[in-house]
Amino acid sequence: MPRHLVIGNGKFLINLDRHTYMRDLYYPYVGQLNHVGGYQCRVGIWVDGTFSWLNDPEWNFQLSYTEDSLITEVTASHPHLGITLLINDGVHQREDIYLKRVQIHNQWETVREVRVFFNQDLVINETEVGDTAAYYPVNHTVFHYKKDRYFMFSGSTGPEGIYQYTTGVKRFYNAEGTWRDAEDGHLMGNAIAQGSVDSTISFRLHVPPHSDETMYYWMTVGKNLEEVKKLDAYVKESQPGKLLDRIKVYWQRWVNKSERDYGDLSPEVISLYKQSLLIVRTQTDVGGAIIAANDSDIMQSNRDHYSYMWPRDGALIAYAMSMAGYQGMITPFFHFCANALSPEGYLHHKYNPDGTVGSSWHPYIHGGKMQLPIQEDETALVLFALWQDFLKHGDIELPQSLYSTLIRRAARFMSSYIDQDLNLPKPSYDLWEERYGIYTFTASAVYGGLISAANFCNLFGDEERSSRYRHTAERIKAGIMKHLWDEDEQRFVRGLYLENGEWVKDRTFESSVYGIFEFGVLPADDERVVRTMQANRDRLTIQTEVGGVARYYHDYYFQRSSDIEKIPGNPWIICTLWIAEWEIECAKTLTDLESPRRTLEWVVKHAMESGILPEQLDPFDGSPVSVAPLTWSHATYVLAVVKYMEKFKKLAG
Repeated sequence: MPRHLVIGNGKFLINLDRHTYMRDLYYPYVGQLNHVGGYQCRVGIWVDGTFSWLNDPEWNFQLSYTEDSLITEVTASHPHLGITLLINDGVHQREDIYLKRVQIHNQWETVREVRVFFNQDLVINETEVGDTAAYYPVNHTVFHYKKDRYFMFSGSTGPEGIYQYTTGVKRFYNAEGTWRDAEDGHLMGNAIAQGSVDSTISFRLHVPPHSDETMYYWMTVGKNLEEVKKLDAYVKESQPGKLLDRIKVYWQRWVNKSERDYGDLSPEVISLYKQSLLIVRTQTDVGGAIIAANDSDIMQSNRDHYSYMWPRDGALIAYAMSMAGYQGMITPFFHFCANALSPEGYLHHKYNPDGTVGSSWHPYIHGGKMQLPIQEDETALVLFALWQDFLKHGDIELPQSLYSTLIRRAARFMSSYIDQDLNLPKPSYDLWEERYGIYTFTASAVYGGLISAANFCNLFGDEERSSRYRHTAERIKAGIMKHLWDEDEQRFVRGLYLENGEWVKDRTFESSVYGIFEFGVLPADDERVVRTMQANRDRLTIQTEVGGVARYYHDYYFQRSSDIEKIPGNPWIICTLWIAEWEIECAKTLTDLESPRRTLEWVVKHAMESGILPEQLDPFDGSPVSVAPLTWSHATYVLAVVKYMEKFKKLAG
């Protein structure tokens, strides 16, 4: 199930489903650890003796965010209860505080007694062993803890706080959890529970006819009881409603920090651009890890998740955010990579948010031969993104601080990891992490990375290294032209793979060959690039009403159709936008921008109701497939909009 709403502050991330149930709670890193793990922290309403959880089918939901902010705006109405809820959720931009405002509208002619129930189903440190849930009379709250993780729950209905509470055992023997205790409108008041536990608290209001009453619920998170108590007191002193309003103002100022000329883009395209900036911010840890996705439901099909920092995703996301003007936000990413770099100078497959090496399926041995279990593009793209950042912002201090630890070490590795016969990078895994060989995307990225390293060396007066790296890059370019261009098909191929000791061309239509112009090997309007991108557009576009572009021909990942000629794979947001980026680069007139503008509008059309972008779409109904939000999808949309704005301004001027 995709995550319809995400809120966070760079060290504390919460995912909500379409019923505003908390489903993922990451702390103290974005993407690590998940203290809810996909379970449902239910919200329920009791009105005049009738109870309903918000995931009951009679509730009608409208999902959005308040304009230009990371405050949710959800309307939920229940015709038979005669109740409409306006729900706002937010995470404090600085402190580890989650706030929820529920405005209750009574549609009937009589005063209604309304009780609102919140269930806390935590798996602290990702295990149900040894948790404690307890009522804390000192400040009239309920808190859960284990080791150095504390979560305190409170709320108010004006002058009143928690009405009733209980704690208990869940998912053990026959105990489902204390949420069952809520369904009669009363909680039994059990003061403490230990083991696999949950808790439920309630609030009581009396709502006049055709009127509104407002209540607040909040959670504070810290390393000990004193920390969460202090934050709880801060919420009460500051008033939760005022805090939520201040959070909204902060994010509105953040996303509108500079004036932009959006050209002829529609309000809907502009709105998703701003929202994408905000969504990327939620997936970026303050320590530098830019996480691919934090939708834990993927574990149901994979037994692993996307809550890792792939240097590939991270570099391309950092590039996009830098081009959008958010250099300060992505500076820690480059320091993260410098610290993560292996002694040999390459980056591993993926990393945990705390900087340790993540899980991998790349082996150290294949066919009886040792190999490096890497995707070399991941190392190269970091240098490419760093140089683009310097070109955009002119901050010489950042690359200088990384010159010996990241730039030179990575460049030294890339310039030595070369197949001398082919003048191409030695084999590694492709960007999709599926196949081992020499790929056009990887070779293009390494070219771009080495050119970037050469430019940095030149910037710092290190001419000898600059010349050496540039020479190696030009050798790689020559190797690309000789071995990865197919004269018969008049296009760049996906790559080369080894068969019986011979290098064989892989002619599968492949969207990632866009790297040939993106990383500077050839200009976008070079005839060879034009033929390649046109062929990909023709062969990878999905022939249904949904449209969009597949990753490659006969993509098996979450495959929805075996009609490969019509549906070569599911449409991916990023791959569709790569075609648009190429069209933007090639545009010579404003008329040439019509096609990429339609692609941006296509993305808006296929975003989820709340504006979240998934990894893929179902080719038949356009519904989200795989994880949502995918940070890379939002960042690629940001980059395409930035490129569009810049080209429009140039052509209109």
